[in-house]
Amino acid sequence: TELTYLNLSSNLLTGNIPSSIGSLTQLTRLDLRSNSLTGSIPSSIGSLAQLTRLELDGNLLMGSIPSSIGNLTQLTRLWLGFNKLTGVIPSSIGILTQLADLRLSDNSLTGSIPSLLCSIGLVTPLIDCSELQCDCCSSGSLESC
Repeated sequence: TELTYLNLSSNLLTGNIPSSIGSLTQLTRLDLRSNSLTGSIPSSIGSLAQLTRLELDGNLLMGSIPSSIGNLTQLTRLWLGFNKLTGVIPSSIGILTQLADLRLSDNSLTGSIPSLLCSIGLVTPLIDCSELQCDCCSSGSLESC
């Protein structure tokens, strides 16, 4: 398909994000925020190699952040906040050197923030560090920490 931008935000959508989303390989922007989507983020999302913006915040998504997110090397915006995500932040997020806007707050994430996030100069790294270990938080690299 030639679809490059899919915006279904604030549409009262329910149910899971289908794994077939990974077949939309020309997408540069996927905006599904502010709905009532449930289930986990499908690992097939890592097939969207052209994606520059992934906005899934404000849903009811559960489970862990798939490590396949690290395949999205063109991402400048990754919004996953205000969900019910659990587990650790995958180290693969640390290789997303184009990220300028990362929002992970208001989830139940645990563990450590990948140290590579400290060195990429995020503009708005909205991460709730109260439950996370982060060496760069204490150094002031992640201002919200």
